[in-house]
Amino acid sequence: MILGQILPGDRLQQPLTPELAAAEVGGLAYDSRRVQPGDLFFAFPGLHADGREFARDALARGAVAIVAESTPPEDLAARWVRVEHGRRTLALAARNFYGKPDERLGLTGITGTNGKTTTAYLIDSVLRAAGATTAMIGTIAYHVAGRVLAAVNTTPESLDLMRILCELQQAGGTHATMEVSSHALDLGRVYGLQFHTVVFTNLTRDHLDYHRSMEAYFAAKQSLFDGAGGPPPKFAVLNRDDAYARQIKLHRQTEVFWYGLGQERDLRARHINSSFQGLRFDVQFGKLRFAVESPLLGKINVYNILAACGAGLSYGIAPETVARGIAALQAVPGRFERVDEGQPFVVAVDYAHTDDALRNTIAVARGLNPKRIVTLFGCGGDRDRAKRPLMGQAAAEASDFVVLTSDNPRSEDPLAIMNDALVGIRRVDVPLVIEPDRATAIARALNEAREGDIVILAGKGHETYQVLKDRTIQFDDRAVAREVLRGYGYHKTP
Repeated sequence: MILGQILPGDRLQQPLTPELAAAEVGGLAYDSRRVQPGDLFFAFPGLHADGREFARDALARGAVAIVAESTPPEDLAARWVRVEHGRRTLALAARNFYGKPDERLGLTGITGTNGKTTTAYLIDSVLRAAGATTAMIGTIAYHVAGRVLAAVNTTPESLDLMRILCELQQAGGTHATMEVSSHALDLGRVYGLQFHTVVFTNLTRDHLDYHRSMEAYFAAKQSLFDGAGGPPPKFAVLNRDDAYARQIKLHRQTEVFWYGLGQERDLRARHINSSFQGLRFDVQFGKLRFAVESPLLGKINVYNILAACGAGLSYGIAPETVARGIAALQAVPGRFERVDEGQPFVVAVDYAHTDDALRNTIAVARGLNPKRIVTLFGCGGDRDRAKRPLMGQAAAEASDFVVLTSDNPRSEDPLAIMNDALVGIRRVDVPLVIEPDRATAIARALNEAREGDIVILAGKGHETYQVLKDRTIQFDDRAVAREVLRGYGYHKTP
């Protein structure tokens, strides 16, 4: 494909020269280390490095031209394409280069603070129950027509995303479900995509180290419903019980499914039965009613299931097939995932890393009527400091015993992070253990547990590592908990 066909003309700060417009392009790249001869290299500012610094390296490796927002160095001007917005231009260029696969796929985007991952797993299960070959893109991993890839970001860079969609289409795939983060929306990673259905779960305080205000955080989410550079979605599935969802502005062509627990909701749950075995309830949508059963636990998953039902119905999937897909999903990694070694108390690992998510997770546990709830948590370093006391207060108010430890401290002092959380914990009179070493803290939490208790290991969920100041180490809450339980003499027989 020639360069003039790849780059949208309205994004260029100046017209392409005839020589550049006719240049053959064999691929696209935004990492100079991966440039192959014939590639078009996109150089845009990043969090830790400026891609423009690598322009000469990319050209030395055989790049046909550089695309960037900045004015070119004088000696590179002949092979420099200046654009208004580098990342958005990359998204549109990648879409052109790979033949716009999103136009031939049913693309579902899920945004919000909490519940995105579980909702994505549920929707993917519903689509596969309907016989679809699918891709699922999100925080835990990228699943592409049965192949599993490691997830670098919740939402991959636009070029990587387009490669995934192209691979899915070539494998005979029909539908892709993806978590769409606020970072991805702000950085243009999904810019120009054509979404069939978009889902909004909820919005609570998170990522303010990046967005700086809830208004900016919400604005990023809103952009998905505006089309995020592409056409507005055909369908929107919105949580009527969330105040921010009720502020979402929709295009007149977008059909909306409002879900929730109130009577005025389009899609609601009735006769909810919640137990250790999971959830059972009736879904009501107008005159349509159907029963669903799920091994997932707690009220928060009623919302996630309703969102998945709405997405399934937006594709015209029959209610009985939707119900079959919901029932087929046995668990989501790191989302109230149980560690069972035959101990007389429940151990659950969960990704909750905001105050709202902590409250929701503890509420799931409380709904199972335990004798006590022991909550272990920490706060991430190099992230919004203001949410740390809120998380501490949430854990203290909702739990019977709290273990404060380290999460991913990154470049910060773990003790300083814990002190921030301690401010919130001390607003409540609750038994407390403070232990910065996470493995030791897990052992202390499990040692505290008695028959009938629930121990929640919160914050890291599916993660298999811990990010320290000078290195990243292997660390999995589930594996550590299992080892500790076996050390205490428990061992589940097959």
